[in-house]
Amino acid sequence: MQPERRDPRSRPPGRGRAARLSGRRASACLPGLSLLALSACAGPQSTLTDAGTESAAVAWLFWIMLAGAVVIWLLVMGLSVYATKINPAAHSEKTGLRLIAWGGVVFPTVVLAVLIVWGLEKMPEFRGEGEGPKIAVSGERFWWRVAYGVEGEPGVVKSLPAGGVESANELWLPVGRRTEILLGSPDVIHSFWVPSIAGKTDTIPGRVNRIVLEPTREGVYNGVCAEFCGEAHAQMAFRVIVVPPAEYEAYVARQAQGAAVPQGPGFDAFMKNGCNACHSVRGTPAAGQIGPDLTHVGSRKTIGAGTLPLSAQNLSQFIAVTEHVKQGVEMPSYSMLPASEIDAMAQWLEGLK
Repeated sequence: MQPERRDPRSRPPGRGRAARLSGRRASACLPGLSLLALSACAGPQSTLTDAGTESAAVAWLFWIMLAGAVVIWLLVMGLSVYATKINPAAHSEKTGLRLIAWGGVVFPTVVLAVLIVWGLEKMPEFRGEGEGPKIAVSGERFWWRVAYGVEGEPGVVKSLPAGGVESANELWLPVGRRTEILLGSPDVIHSFWVPSIAGKTDTIPGRVNRIVLEPTREGVYNGVCAEFCGEAHAQMAFRVIVVPPAEYEAYVARQAQGAAVPQGPGFDAFMKNGCNACHSVRGTPAAGQIGPDLTHVGSRKTIGAGTLPLSAQNLSQFIAVTEHVKQGVEMPSYSMLPASEIDAMAQWLEGLK
């Protein structure tokens, strides 16, 4: 007997119905998945958060281009369905040439010209002078030096002008004011970028670049280095804290004060082990200029340029095994010190607020 042959076009009972049900379920899930995807576009490091005048313009341009892309996609799909399903007959060469000329030449040229003109008109507005405070920011491997209330131009070596109130890895801005940021670097090219507020600008050794930030919404936003600069590039982050102008002025005034705890066992261990050779703590003999200023390190949100949340335990870990916490960092580890000394330094640093 010959085995029974089954028509390959046939399918087991119920399989077609199951496939249709699966397709319906997938279609029903599409709106939810779309909303989930759009929710991922928001956050403290998203260009679409619209926390600044420049980022708002970029986000508006994105939505316009997205809408245009959807329209173009629908047109292309519609033409494909028309040519293959509705009217599959051969079309004249004249019709094809018209489609290429208008759809492939005229339409893209007009759209790109409009976008270019719109973008060029916005650039002077974004790069205009700032009437708010002037802040200098130096990108250094692998952290950010910040100085408030500066005058003059950043130098080539230190990349910061004389004077000003120095801090590190946190940038406070007054909401609603155009703040001018002077950007420099003493080592390699970095790139200063706060996606939620404005576009990125490179920090180049021997050169001063400017960017004007005009935040429109209070909050805490993430900034990053957007130019590969070495082993710890991915751990070269900073925080931008946007507050009312009066709170900004009060913050700068507090930063100008000396250390909150200028003495103690932790300070003695700090000086004895040579930490003052690299770090400065105003109000004490520590006046190093190589590493971040630690005068008010206890008031910052993170340590190691965004590597760890600030706490005494994380400070102890960072001091003891620095290269394990942040590979490529230029600060040496102090694992050879007694744990009691490391903990004393960490507790003292946490108290510098």
